[in-house]
Amino acid sequence: MSVTNAALLTGLTRPVMQQVQSHWLQPAAAAAFCQMQQAAATAGISISIASSYRDFASQTRIWQAKLNGQRPVFDASGQQIALGGLDERGKLFAILHFSAFPGTSRHHWGTDIDVFDQAAMPSDYQLQLDPREYASEGPFHRLAQWLEQNATHFGFFLPYRKYLGGVAAEPWHLSYRPLASKFMAELTTQHVLAANKNQQLFSKQLLEMVIEEIMQRYVLNIHEGNDE
Repeated sequence: MSVTNAALLTGLTRPVMQQVQSHWLQPAAAAAFCQMQQAAATAGISISIASSYRDFASQTRIWQAKLNGQRPVFDASGQQIALGGLDERGKLFAILHFSAFPGTSRHHWGTDIDVFDQAAMPSDYQLQLDPREYASEGPFHRLAQWLEQNATHFGFFLPYRKYLGGVAAEPWHLSYRPLASKFMAELTTQHVLAANKNQQLFSKQLLEMVIEEIMQRYVLNIHEGNDE
């Protein structure tokens, strides 16, 4: 199948989706998730969705909140960054560690989800989506191990399982390969620039200068599978 709708690739148009756990996914991804969830339940793991489909406007609001200081910005090691002393380019790349630039997010496609283990959470626990939660001493370590061993059986993989010099490690982020791989292959710099032509997060000149680096370092630079 060829994707011809650039607006779908960049989150400006909503794909056909169905609801799962109050979240939205493309039907094939939703069916695969439910199968994976049932399999994990036999191991005592309750896979729950923290985030799924996110449109262009929602991604832009996240960026605006970070630029305005309403949401914290972290570096690849999890340390908070003070944006005040950075120039425009510095701010852009600082936020890219954990937030895809509007028009480039895999969440635009209805194929990607952020997950956690509901069964491992105390009743008063506040979910952070922090890599430490999925590390050996964290509450979601068993989930992380299970996903690395089993996610591919259901068509999912972990694109940000380890830091590769672009997006920080996100052991909670699953992508439904049969659809997401097609979308990523067709997303171009021209699509992203066109989607952002009316936004005012950064200057047009800066985006044109750095768009190739954004694509190569933060969009295409992923783990293609769960192997080392």
